[in-house]
Amino acid sequence: MNTPYISAWFDDDEKLLSGLKVFKEKGIKIADVLTPFPVHGIDKVLGYRRSWIARVGFIGGVLGAASALVFQAWVFTKSYPLNIGGKPFFALPSFIPVTFELTVLFAAFAMVFAFLIRSKLGPGAKTEIYDERITDDRFVVLVDINENHSEENIKKISAQMAEAGAMDIKIKLTENK
Repeated sequence: MNTPYISAWFDDDEKLLSGLKVFKEKGIKIADVLTPFPVHGIDKVLGYRRSWIARVGFIGGVLGAASALVFQAWVFTKSYPLNIGGKPFFALPSFIPVTFELTVLFAAFAMVFAFLIRSKLGPGAKTEIYDERITDDRFVVLVDINENHSEENIKKISAQMAEAGAMDIKIKLTENK
């Protein structure tokens, strides 16, 4: 977040959820919420849609299963057919273990890459630490403030955050370097 922001931290996940509901009621636009562990129900409060990563995993699994079956069928019927114990060249039951393993492998890789792309993580990702204790025990709510926000408006938002139960409120007007 390269823009100026207001951060409010909470010490409990239930206080965070109730504070977020109050923020939504008062019309405060929330930029991000940072938590040390997943908080049940926060996606509904923030209005997030269901993740598409499961669908990407399904597509990856289908591609893995199809590629395993096609490759094995090609190898055992066209490229290198072997008559082993009189079994047919296209023996589908013997293809199941490899097909299963490639289905799981492709699905897992698809979900990992989709997560990294969606989260903007990976090599060269720039992270900004908003508070040193976020990963320990703090729940932090970030609100963007831009040129449209006057000093009165910023004070009003900070007061509304304090009313909602925020333990500490910090205003960062310049970019971190």
